[in-house]
Order: sequence, then structure tokens, then C-alpha cells
Amino acid sequence: MKSVKDIRETFKNLYRNNEFIIDKSGAKTLEIIGDSYLADEDVIFGTLNTDYANRELEWYLSESLNVSDIPGGAPTIWKQVSSKDGFINSNYGWCIFSSDNNYQYQNVLSELKRHKDSRRALMIYTRPEMWKDYNKDGMSDFMCTSTVHVLIRNDTLIYIVNQRSCDAVYGYKNDMFWHRYVYNKLFDDLSKYYHLEKSPIIHQVGSLHVYERHFKFLED
Repeated sequence: MKSVKDIRETFKNLYRNNEFIIDKSGAKTLEIIGDSYLADEDVIFGTLNTDYANRELEWYLSESLNVSDIPGGAPTIWKQVSSKDGFINSNYGWCIFSSDNNYQYQNVLSELKRHKDSRRALMIYTRPEMWKDYNKDGMSDFMCTSTVHVLIRNDTLIYIVNQRSCDAVYGYKNDMFWHRYVYNKLFDDLSKYYHLEKSPIIHQVGSLHVYERHFKFLED
């Protein structure tokens, strides 16, 4: 399977060959469509801001759907996509731990405890109502993560992230920081019942992209 290094090289080749698309804002964008690879590095481009990643993780674990509750203050991007009162859809902790979204994490844990070889261990992040909820009260937050599929094969815990869309510069590194937290939590919880080995997260994404304002990372 491809690695982050392969994805990085693909973007560099697209950039060298001027293979751009024009997004809805009129800006150039590099895009890889429908790819699957091992998320075996913390970042594709740039560096991980661990201070912010930990603050976002703390907010996710609070299950708050308001960006004003992000410790240290909400970044501009969250403010831009939130409603006029600061509400969003994409608190990933709410998505998998909340009773309001039907305990997605607990469902997966319980399923794999009952059936080690199950194919049903699916954390469902988004919902059909997203078509109405994404722009409610002025927000613009159509959830990027659709599902996480968890499998145990050959005593290895496999974790597959399915996303409709992912910004390869900032979205990837912050999302994978979250998913590695969940992976490690699930590994610890399941290790009470099975002897397991770890493996890199598999990232499957419909549109993996780099915005024109981030082309400097390719030049570097």
C-alpha cells in the first residue's frame, strides 16, 4: 500500500506539471481523488503544532459543539465555519462518544468484544441530515469524516478512516492526531481481551487536496 511519502511525491508531481483544478473560490488547488494509503507519518507537509492539537483534542473530549469552548480560543478556520453563535457539527468526540450520536465508540468496542472477526465495527460520524445541518444558522460545516472501520485480522488492530474531503496540509495532521488518540484508546480497551499488535492507520479519502495558499510547502 502507498505511504505518506508516495502521497507527497504525487502532489509534487502535480505541482511541477501544473495539474491544477480551480475551486469554488477561484483559487488553484492540487487534488488527489479516491486514494488509499498508510498514514505512517504525522504530517504530509509542514509540522505538527502539538500545543494546538492537544487543545483541540481536549475540546473534542468535552463533546462541546461550540467553538468558544476550544481551550485557548478558537482558530480562525473554526470561527469561519461556525454558526453566528459559534456552533458546529464536527466535534469528533461528540460524534463517537455522545449518546446523542448513539455511542459509536462503545458500539465498536462491544462488537469486537463479542466477535473478534466482525466486519460490522463501524463508527459512523456523519448522518443523512448533514445536508440540512451543514449550513444551519449560517454555519458551513459539512462533516469531512464519514466513518471509521475497525477490524482485527491476524491479531492486528486495523483502523480505516474514510473521509469525503481532507486538506493535506492542516486537515490531515490535526485529524490524524485525533484518530491516533482513538486508535490507541481502542487498542488499550481491546487488549484487555485479546493479545493485539498495532498497525498504521489506513486513510481513504475522496478528495485529498492542497490549496494555492499552501503551495509554498511544495516549493520547500
